[in-house]
Amino acid sequence: MLFHFGKFETYIIITHINLMIMKMRDDMENDHSEHGKHSEHVEMAEHKNIEHEEHKEHKKHDEHSVHMDHAGESHHEMMIKDYRKRFAISMLLTIPILMLDPTLQEFFGFKFLPIVWKPTIFVLSSLIYLYGGKPFLLGFIDEISKRKPGMMVLISVAISVAYAYSIMILVYPIGEPFFWELATLIDIMLLGHWIEMKAILGASRALEKMVKLLPSKATKVLEDGSLIEVSVEELKPGDIVLIRPGERIPVDGVVIDGKSNVDESILTGESLPQSKEKGSKVIAGSINMDGSLQVKVMKTGKETYVSQVIELVKEVQEARSRTQDLADKAAFYLTLIAIFGGVFTLISWILLGGELNFAMERAVTVMVIACPHALGLAIPLAVAVSTSLAAKKGFLIRERDAFERTRLIDTIVFDKTGTLTKGEFGVTDVVPLADIKEEEVLQLAASVEKMSEHPIAKAIVRHATNKGLKLLEADNFTAMPGIGVKAKVGDKEVALVSPNYMKEKGFTDYIEKLPEKIISNKTVIYVMVDEKPVGAIALGDIIREESYEAVKKLKEMGLKVIMLTGDNKNVASYVSKELGIDEYFAELLPHQKVEAIRELQQRGLKVAMVGDGINDAPALIQADVGIAIGAGTDIAIESADIILVRNDPRDIVDVIRLSRKSYRKMIENLIWATGYNSFAIPLAAGILVNYGIILTPAIGAALMSLSTVIVAINAKLLKL
Repeated sequence: MLFHFGKFETYIIITHINLMIMKMRDDMENDHSEHGKHSEHVEMAEHKNIEHEEHKEHKKHDEHSVHMDHAGESHHEMMIKDYRKRFAISMLLTIPILMLDPTLQEFFGFKFLPIVWKPTIFVLSSLIYLYGGKPFLLGFIDEISKRKPGMMVLISVAISVAYAYSIMILVYPIGEPFFWELATLIDIMLLGHWIEMKAILGASRALEKMVKLLPSKATKVLEDGSLIEVSVEELKPGDIVLIRPGERIPVDGVVIDGKSNVDESILTGESLPQSKEKGSKVIAGSINMDGSLQVKVMKTGKETYVSQVIELVKEVQEARSRTQDLADKAAFYLTLIAIFGGVFTLISWILLGGELNFAMERAVTVMVIACPHALGLAIPLAVAVSTSLAAKKGFLIRERDAFERTRLIDTIVFDKTGTLTKGEFGVTDVVPLADIKEEEVLQLAASVEKMSEHPIAKAIVRHATNKGLKLLEADNFTAMPGIGVKAKVGDKEVALVSPNYMKEKGFTDYIEKLPEKIISNKTVIYVMVDEKPVGAIALGDIIREESYEAVKKLKEMGLKVIMLTGDNKNVASYVSKELGIDEYFAELLPHQKVEAIRELQQRGLKVAMVGDGINDAPALIQADVGIAIGAGTDIAIESADIILVRNDPRDIVDVIRLSRKSYRKMIENLIWATGYNSFAIPLAAGILVNYGIILTPAIGAALMSLSTVIVAINAKLLKL
């Protein structure tokens, strides 16, 4: 036989095997102390989510010192690099093995066998088995210890049987070794795991970014009225703090002096800045806009509202269940087939009177072929192609399992502010109430409001500027507390006043001229010229034009469309009717949005949540699939499974369609990658040997390669 060794070569092999056994034993002992870490790594390699274990660590931290454990992310990056390195090195070592294999040389019609080719091919294969196969051998230990045999057990059985049998053949030449099959199998599996892990973007950083909402310093007002800068952690209930314009509020409290507008949209979803005066409550993390406030501290640290939201995010993340990977299910059954099939083949041939070497060769061939190369790439290739396509279409997949679940979604839940609407307070209607054009009403109003810093004033001026209107000179600007503003524009006295002022002056009939949907759902400012009403300007959160088409297409796909918002019921009702939304929940705080998602899930619905704000983060995580608008807050993005790069809700339609198509490709690939075993394994076992038909290891390897090519081509067809 070509592989027969002399005494000296046999001595070298036995010595080398002893050294390898010692090395493996040392590796196992060294790895034992880090076995928990390796288990997480293996699970990542097996396509499982590691966030659950990472977030348990956050229970050990106070909310003001909460930070994401970057170890999980660094481990993930290290494992990607590790698989890439192992693949590259193993691939380089495989080249000389392929060149020195006599069977392949015979197939390609050349012969090149140097004197040391036997020890060389043995040593190179051993290095690939130990170095390239190490992650799978460790995975074997992990899966067996958890009594959940899957892909790692299947791969380990295949490469270990092939390796052990090949060594035996080198020493006792009773058949053909499987060294090149062993090397290429390890190469393909390393490549598959590397590709897939690169498709997974890593764990969420939501908690780390959330806590940055809380300032670390605050200006404390002492009893004598003097000011001192202190750490927020030093504050206690009853203290007084000063919040200047533009500063973020550091505590939950009550205003005791001052008046201002506060932007709470990032916390509550309310698009319009909230007016705050003596007696008003303020929330830590919101932004003071245009006035100074003195606030009496009510809650600090972990008792603040934003800290409770952080805790809620952690709880929801920890409660999330894991989805078993499709390839793991296939691998589980193939593991049983490989082991029992190999043993059954060996025993059957022995009982039938076959030679031991033939029986062993058939058994080993069965166990090697039961682990098709294509199975290692069936899922990763489809994931890689779909991830690339998604990026080109304007959305990023952060969590593969969630993307696969998207195909099952029957309910789309939209946050209103910033998702279905633009999230900015703007002019929606200009209604003339006298013999005057819309443009004139808007021009007069903007000419007066350009002197003000109020959010309503800025919205009116912005709208007029966008319309290309020239603002007129205004003099004697006067703010009328509780009423509005006025100024002299040319020879006219122009005033912008509230509905209450109109009622006080007896102009109720002008109010009644406005459509009910404007009066009920929007903020209305009335324009008066020389004490006579000439027009009304309605302001609100502007609905995106794309939202109309998005809702329509989703409903055509048979999906139920629901809206959640922190805005009042009138606004929610108006937006819902405008867009044709099936159901809405209004006036919700973050924890209530989570409860709304849970309620829908309890109805048996599969829910995808789409949002862009911090107030959406817990709901994004609670939903079966969380989708964030890319221009939204970092926290919403980090809490989501899928990120829309554009502020276009129509992309949701593409997300669902791509999920369905890519899942179909995965199923097709798995069917092909595993289905050929239905005829390959019986042939490998020798079921047709009496008819002269037998599947040799070389032919089996060729079939595996063909299967891999077909899987790759099918995955690429997803682009069509």
